[in-house]
Amino acid sequence: MQENLFCIQGKVIVITGGCGVLGSSMARYLAGQGATVVVLDRVREKGEALVAGIRDEGGDALYLDADVLDARTLERDREEIIAARGKIDVLVNAAGGNMAGATIAPDKTIFDLQLDAFKQVVDLNLFGTVVPTMVFARAMVANGAGNIINIASESALRPLTRVAGYGAAKAAVANFTRYMAGELATKFGEGFRVNALAPGFFITEQNRTLLTNPDGSYTDRARAILAHTPYQRFGKPEELLGSLHYLASEASRFVSGTILVVDGGFDAFSI
Repeated sequence: MQENLFCIQGKVIVITGGCGVLGSSMARYLAGQGATVVVLDRVREKGEALVAGIRDEGGDALYLDADVLDARTLERDREEIIAARGKIDVLVNAAGGNMAGATIAPDKTIFDLQLDAFKQVVDLNLFGTVVPTMVFARAMVANGAGNIINIASESALRPLTRVAGYGAAKAAVANFTRYMAGELATKFGEGFRVNALAPGFFITEQNRTLLTNPDGSYTDRARAILAHTPYQRFGKPEELLGSLHYLASEASRFVSGTILVVDGGFDAFSI
């Protein structure tokens, strides 16, 4: 019988930021495909509810408190995961976010940018990817193989207006992804790969107020985005899952250093 290259049953997959809109969707899907999912987040109540729901549906999942900027807490989590499940196959770095001070409103200029906020956004998105990678890759190296999937962004590919800090951080995540693809494979062998998903525009808790008005209608920014999106709509969280599944599975075992764009054609569109 031919091998099912897309089978992820039995893989242990760690997801940082696992309680977010995209992270929780990923966790439920991957568990539904037979993977053991470890949800790392700072919101215990949400994490435990998510894991309970996955278990109710017959999936295997556990929740651990985590701070993606604190290597010591992540090292503790790594040891708990190995003790409980024996290995770590895949790391999905889904933690991230933005804040108002690191953005530039239409009536502001670069001189109004709050550098402290800019730094916090870079810390969360870039170092919140680098630190977990360093911690969990150690377990992968000890096991002889590993797969890391970072979450970049449309703003990593082109400089979008307003999101100065977030765009700079996600561009760095894309660069770090490519760097680590070479670093791990050349130093530790072909069993290691690092790729990233670059989502286009999905409405999440972080950007909801930028894209929707209190009555649910779209803002001017949302309408501008849709005017430059051939699909003329925002993405749905589940529309990332097929690409995630591909990168998590052996179907992509010769794919490394790739930024896989999921954006309804936004990045390819011009006028």
